[in-house]
Amino acid sequence: MQNERVLASMKYGDSTVEIIEIPHLKGSRDAITAQNVFFFKEAGASVKFVRVTLNEGVLRTESGAFYFSKGNIRNDVPIGGVGGIVAKNIKSKLTNETAFNPTYSGTGIVELEPSTGHYAMIPLNNETLIVDKGMYYCSVGNIDTSVAMQNTISSAMLGGDGFFQTKVTGTGIVVFDIPVPMEEIEVFHLNNETVQVDGNFAILRSASLNFTVERSSRTIVGSVVNGEGMLNKYSGTGMIWLAPTTLIYPKIARGRFSSIAPGHMNNRQ
Repeated sequence: MQNERVLASMKYGDSTVEIIEIPHLKGSRDAITAQNVFFFKEAGASVKFVRVTLNEGVLRTESGAFYFSKGNIRNDVPIGGVGGIVAKNIKSKLTNETAFNPTYSGTGIVELEPSTGHYAMIPLNNETLIVDKGMYYCSVGNIDTSVAMQNTISSAMLGGDGFFQTKVTGTGIVVFDIPVPMEEIEVFHLNNETVQVDGNFAILRSASLNFTVERSSRTIVGSVVNGEGMLNKYSGTGMIWLAPTTLIYPKIARGRFSSIAPGHMNNRQ
C-alpha cells in the first residue's frame, strides 16, 4: 500500500516479520464516515497489521489472525490426536490463547488481520518468556507456547495475574499483542537487580526472573504508614517490560480520569 509505513522489521533466517501502520484512512464515501474517520485520526488512532515474508519458513498464528496470503503458502492446523485436543483446550482455558494455532509454511507473503491494536516483536535465541494471558499473537521459527504456573500461592493470589500465564519458549521471532503502544512501555534489563511494582502492569518478563509478592515494608505498620500494601517483586537477571499507562485507560473510558491524583503518574517515573 502507498499509505503504509513500517514500524518495525526483523529477520529470522530468510524470513522477514514486519509491523505495518496505515497512519491515515482515506476511503470515506459519505459525510458520517468522513466525520468518524476525522475523529479517529485526531484521537491518534491508526490501523496496524503484521506482514510476514516467508522463504521456506513457517509462521504460527493465533486462530482468526489470518487475512490473506500470496505465493506458494501451505496452511495447516496441527491437532495431535485426542490427547493433543484435550491438552490444547486446557491450555486455551488457562492462558486465553486459542486452542489450535494455524501454521503457514512455504514461500510467499502472509498478512494478518488489520486492527487498531498495538504490536511488538522480540527475537528469541533458545530463551523463555512469561507474558500476560492473551498476548501471544504469532511467531516465526521454532517457538512453542505453554502454560506457566505461578511459583507461590501468594504470587498467584495477590500478584494480580492469577495462577496461570503464558510461557513462550524457543528460537525465532515472536509478535505480541500489547495493551498500549511500545512508546508507553518501559523495558529494563536487570543484572542481579530487583524491580518492585505497585500493581500488575509488568506484562512480560524473562523466565529467569524470580517473581514474588511482598509487603512494601518489613513491618505491617510500615506498610500502612507508607500508603502502599503488597508489591510485586521481580529479582535476578533478565528482561522485564512495564506498561504503567494500562492503569489509566480504563479510567479514561469510564470518564474517571479526574480521580487520578495530581502527580501520581510522576511518582512512577
